[in-house]
Amino acid sequence: MTDVRPSDSVVSKLFRSEQGGHEQVVLCQDRDSGLKAVIAIHSTALGPALGGTRFFPYASDEAAVEDALNLARGMSYKNALAGLDHGGGKAVIIGDPAVDKTPELLRAYGRFVASLGGRYVTACDVGTYVADMDVIAAENPWTTGRSPENGGAGDSSVLTAYGVFQGMRASAQVRWGDPTLRGRRVGIAGVGKVGHHLVEHLLADGAIVVITDVRAEAVERIRTAHPEVAAAATTEALISADLDVYAPCALGGALNDTSVRNLTASIVCGAANNQLAHPGVEKDLADHGILYAPDYVVNAGGVIQVADELHGFDFDRAKAKATKIFDTTLAIFERAAADGIPPAAAADRLAEQRMADRTPAESWLRPSVD
Repeated sequence: MTDVRPSDSVVSKLFRSEQGGHEQVVLCQDRDSGLKAVIAIHSTALGPALGGTRFFPYASDEAAVEDALNLARGMSYKNALAGLDHGGGKAVIIGDPAVDKTPELLRAYGRFVASLGGRYVTACDVGTYVADMDVIAAENPWTTGRSPENGGAGDSSVLTAYGVFQGMRASAQVRWGDPTLRGRRVGIAGVGKVGHHLVEHLLADGAIVVITDVRAEAVERIRTAHPEVAAAATTEALISADLDVYAPCALGGALNDTSVRNLTASIVCGAANNQLAHPGVEKDLADHGILYAPDYVVNAGGVIQVADELHGFDFDRAKAKATKIFDTTLAIFERAAADGIPPAAAADRLAEQRMADRTPAESWLRPSVD
């Protein structure tokens, strides 16, 4: 295993851009397995950094670094508002998981994570699954999201979807005075690991659901189980449809100048990370009268689940913590109204306040020396 020497563009991102401010970024390469990965630790102010590993065929190495930096920062804020004693970190593996993923590559990646000595705890993300975490855990004790057979919590998308549903209920409370989606038309873009669980919650609550996904088989799975669910041909068609709520549940950047302009929904609440394509979109949403539930607040159910695994997983305990996403979302909307700022800015302020006020109680960063 060897560390890759970062290029000037990477250094610029780390030290001389708004994406910077991270405590540590590790570029990893294992030529034997073909591994190329980026591990980004944004903050350990609240404890060891916790965040998933994304496996994705990035267009460039620079794009992979940029994604890792953004995702790691988002995890710091997510973990802070979820009330977890964890900082924020994220990792990306560069490649097509359908082609490049092998046990040898995953084990090599696990050794890199282990070399950080617990500063970063990994879990599942886009392109990685419970079975992958079991392989990584063979090399790295700081792995969560493992299978129940291997002492883990299993699929974290279960509580991710549940938390998004709680955030959506809170949004409905603020917008319509009632914490239910009954009779409301909800559009979900992306019905993969999280989205298909969200469909179940919404249907059980009496919502009218419309879906779309770039994978025809994902749409077909939902419509076979629930013929009453309608499908839109594209995300653009879904955004322009007659909706009450729009739930982006695929990759980031879903909310941009064009999509906000075309949105018919009065609430945006979904599971995707980094939904705001650029600074200022949160103000555009507010100016258009759209209530935005910050993504890193409502999609925290998964990280709550995997964090609980570190203490001996108890599903009911983790679900109870995820249920509090309803109250946290309400508190953010109240702070936004009181301060006259968009909800995303209010969420940032609350998260930054917790990180600034807290000194880690654990001495994990300062091992004693005899």
